[in-house]
Amino acid sequence: MSEVSGKILVVDDDPAIRALLAEVLGNEYSVWTASGGEEALAIAQQVRPELVLLDLMMPEMDGYDTCRLLRSEPGGKSIHVIVVSAASSYVEQLRALKCGADDYIVKPFDPYVLRSRVRLHFRLRQAEEQVSAVRSEIEAQSSQARRAIEDQRRELMATQDVAVFVLAKVAECRDHETGNHLMRMRGYSQLLAEELQRNSPYADQIDRQFLDDLYRSSPLHDVGKVGISDQILLKPGRLTPDEFEKMKEHTTLGAQILDEAVWQQHGGAFLAMAATIARHHHERFDGTGYPSGLAGTDIPLPARIVAVADVYDALTSQRPYKPAYSPLDSKEMILIESGRHFDPVVVDAFEARFDDILEIQRQFNDQITGQRPNLPADLAKAPPLEVSPPGQTQPSPSS
Repeated sequence: MSEVSGKILVVDDDPAIRALLAEVLGNEYSVWTASGGEEALAIAQQVRPELVLLDLMMPEMDGYDTCRLLRSEPGGKSIHVIVVSAASSYVEQLRALKCGADDYIVKPFDPYVLRSRVRLHFRLRQAEEQVSAVRSEIEAQSSQARRAIEDQRRELMATQDVAVFVLAKVAECRDHETGNHLMRMRGYSQLLAEELQRNSPYADQIDRQFLDDLYRSSPLHDVGKVGISDQILLKPGRLTPDEFEKMKEHTTLGAQILDEAVWQQHGGAFLAMAATIARHHHERFDGTGYPSGLAGTDIPLPARIVAVADVYDALTSQRPYKPAYSPLDSKEMILIESGRHFDPVVVDAFEARFDDILEIQRQFNDQITGQRPNLPADLAKAPPLEVSPPGQTQPSPSS
């Protein structure tokens, strides 16, 4: 039994060389012969040889062009080409190798040496095929493992999202917030972030991870309200100064709850963002907000985004102490507070995506008909954005 077997194409314009090579190799391999380049290409398309023994000096189409064309055919990259030629200069050998030849044997050749080189190339082909098969198997297993990991990641994220939303709903249920507030808030925040990524000075701060983290973390902005007493949280009227100071603590309480969750997870990017939003979504761009009195871009970007989304939803939602302002009046109030309560860049994004915000508002409507109450005569001087009952200047529980 032969050590190896395979298909060889001998290409040479000398019939004696073709006969010699067929005799030397015929006992171990299936051998086809061609007298020129065009014939060789036609045979190669039919029999798909694994190895080609190629002369260079041939009429019409020389070996260099034949080699290039063989390599360019479908499957040609896998064919091994050994040049067998009387051309023995360094330049000629280098040119053949650049045309795609794998090896070079100078005529006259020793039949035993040639047979040994042919065997070596078939072993090399076998090794390449084995490597390719192993690589394909590894890639298939890796792809399967990646799919399994991705499925697990999605399942984990879905579980986390449910837990996050349940936690947010717990806080929401203790307040005057209506059923779809969290859905609207999350949608508004995502729209604003996408617009900022598309066209704003903050574009380089917002990547896919930022958008994903914001989507998951924004519903937790008021989670600290679980630590505020019902006496304050559910009070239908105006808060006293002391009560308002206690109400402010929902920002730091929420941040502490979420910071603890981050520590327990040894990370958790979206929970870290959630803690930042919970702490700072009541900061004001002019520095008069709470709890830290941060101003301008010292306020973290996620909190600046959520601030606009949260206030717009509060303005357009009915409360026991206030009717729902119309979307257009609420938009006007947001625009007037640009540079005071809100980051002007985020307000610009809000204005640019207002039609999309209205669509989210319609999609998650609480079935409350928006009214158009009499607005303060001077919106520029009035601070309407604490969402207090009409005529009340003291902050209300929704602050």
